Amino acid sequence: MKRALISVSDKSGVADFAAGLVALGFTIISTGGTSKLLRQSGVDTTEVESLTGFPEMMDGRLKTLHPSVHGGLLMRPDEPEDRAAAKANGISPIEILCVNLYPFAATVAGEHTLDQAIENIDIGGPAMLRSAAKNHRYVTVVTSPTQYGQVLHEISEKGTTSDKLRRELAVSAFFHTAHYDGLISQYFHQAFGLKEMPSEMGLPMRKVSDLRYGENPHQSASFYQTGVPSGGLASARVLQGKELSYCNINDADTAWRLASEFGQPAAVAVKHATPCGVALGDSPLQAYQKAYDADPVSIFGGIVALNRPVDAATAEVMSAIFLDVIVAPEFSEEAQEVFARKKNLRLLAMGTQPTRSLLPEWNVHSVQGGFLLQTPDELKSPEAWQVASQRVPTAGEWEDLHFAWTVVKYVKSNAIVIAKGGRTLGIGTGQTNRRDATLQALLGAGERARGAVMASDAFFPMPDSIDFAARAGVTAVVHPGGSLRDADSLSVADEAEMAVALTGSRHFRH
Repeated sequence: MKRALISVSDKSGVADFAAGLVALGFTIISTGGTSKLLRQSGVDTTEVESLTGFPEMMDGRLKTLHPSVHGGLLMRPDEPEDRAAAKANGISPIEILCVNLYPFAATVAGEHTLDQAIENIDIGGPAMLRSAAKNHRYVTVVTSPTQYGQVLHEISEKGTTSDKLRRELAVSAFFHTAHYDGLISQYFHQAFGLKEMPSEMGLPMRKVSDLRYGENPHQSASFYQTGVPSGGLASARVLQGKELSYCNINDADTAWRLASEFGQPAAVAVKHATPCGVALGDSPLQAYQKAYDADPVSIFGGIVALNRPVDAATAEVMSAIFLDVIVAPEFSEEAQEVFARKKNLRLLAMGTQPTRSLLPEWNVHSVQGGFLLQTPDELKSPEAWQVASQRVPTAGEWEDLHFAWTVVKYVKSNAIVIAKGGRTLGIGTGQTNRRDATLQALLGAGERARGAVMASDAFFPMPDSIDFAARAGVTAVVHPGGSLRDADSLSVADEAEMAVALTGSRHFRH
């Protein structure tokens, strides 16, 4: 009789899987709750303690860490020394291992204590999976209910599983344990308040979906979420529309993050990962109309995020142009009926976002042969800013400076934002020098620049950008300061009676 050891946390479909194996001539070995479920389902099982000669102990911490288990998973039947050692120690091979691990992610995602998190760290499960995956020439290792059907099909058709399937399942098992250990290590890094980035690490990610394509149609792509979902696009509900692409998600992330920075109703239009229209309003409708007016050309075919639920009136106005994706906390039933006329339009409902992350907040960017990790770019309060000019900004200018400084954080460097009345008027983005970024932003603003403010993501190395802004009628500027020629720029500003605020920190975005 061939043997299968089954010990699962996710018990969906496991009774049918075990019954299918029994029908194919397997004896089932199982543990604890799995054994109880299988017996209740009419599947004969052998308790693992009958195999090991030791009872489960230490409140279930010790069950399967025994040579009778690992010897059965690791022995190579065609190796004489392995057969001799197995025979001498009463060890028989285990041909199938079906294991999925303690629900650590589900435990820490809810209300829990540190002790509860610790007790949901699986020890025996990962050890068995690694043993079976290492010995995949002889052992079929199963980690997910989605794999049950294929395993049963191959055994029923061929009498055994194919080398190809065993290899694929072994790879899945190693990724499964790597994800699990990465999740645990990052959780405790955060829970213990450690600040230094680890010298070695694995990034726990779980696939949300395959995407239509990557940045271009010839590139394949998939969308992953962190091991413990912590909000953002990975937790969104897709209410309608065709499948999302890589660029859709990337742009929607920028739009949603920026919209979420504001406490009052805000609308953010994004094109190619760059804001093209950002505005505040008394309502979502007013915010959207102002964002649209900021740049009615670039918004076409773009992605819009609002930080308030969308009602029917707002939906009617938004439906007047072609948009790719709309992101909002929720959409009323009436709004969904309006948008349903545009079947390809994607609607992403964000719902209630978590207030804190259970894993470290790291931004990850891939480079050839490696990854870059950094902590998030946090905004400093305007209370920490320093007024460097002779004239102090007015109350209205302070509001617009704070607004523009928030927006420029999300604009690719070199970045300049012209704004007034809680609305962007011109955005200079991704230029190789600050002069060109300023000219691009002022060109977009045109005559609307008179009486507006300007934000720069980094200091001005030369006074020319300040001079261009002054000539266009800009009345106040915010930038980090720190250039050796800050005094030159400040002199131009004072001569034009411009107010200048220095933040002391920059917002490069690459």
